[in-house]
Amino acid sequence: MSATYTFDVFSSLDGFGAAGGDWGGYWGKQGPELLERRLELYTPPCRVVFGANTYRLFAMFLANIDDYPDVEDAWGVAMRNQPTTVISTTLQEPLDWPRPSLERDDALDVVARLKRDSEVPLRSHGSLAMNHSLLAAGLVDFIQVTVFPVLTGRTGDAPVFGGIDDYDLELVDSRLLDGSIQELTYRPTRHPDH
Repeated sequence: MSATYTFDVFSSLDGFGAAGGDWGGYWGKQGPELLERRLELYTPPCRVVFGANTYRLFAMFLANIDDYPDVEDAWGVAMRNQPTTVISTTLQEPLDWPRPSLERDDALDVVARLKRDSEVPLRSHGSLAMNHSLLAAGLVDFIQVTVFPVLTGRTGDAPVFGGIDDYDLELVDSRLLDGSIQELTYRPTRHPDH
């Protein structure tokens, strides 16, 4: 049986995964329902998959926890406590993470193998470049995008879906959190060229 792979990402309404300026974590919009839902997603057994850049970002947040208290949210702790595969040709062991596995092979090969062999679902938070490649290869089963009620046209960074191919999306779940945050889960299918 094949494990499912979910590309899990936060986004502003205008499609950015991050923003400069004084926005702060969650664009300053988190509430108890969002944090509870995130904990619900990362508490059951799963394997977390990161690309090198996202791993470095989370490791930096942890190393500077006083400056980034949001990473100590219960869901962040739950995510870190899951077994984690980091795909990188540049990182060196040991990784500063509770249960890491460093994979040096191509992400497409690693994730195909994990999907085949894992007994638990696979989840990847962020890791945009890697997940764009996995999406193009047909290895992403679900895209779960949490849309925050902000427009970051001036300060937006990291276009969540910039540069990808065309896809049809089947909505499989949607939730309204804290009265203003949308969590949307889609099953992607490459849009046929005609």
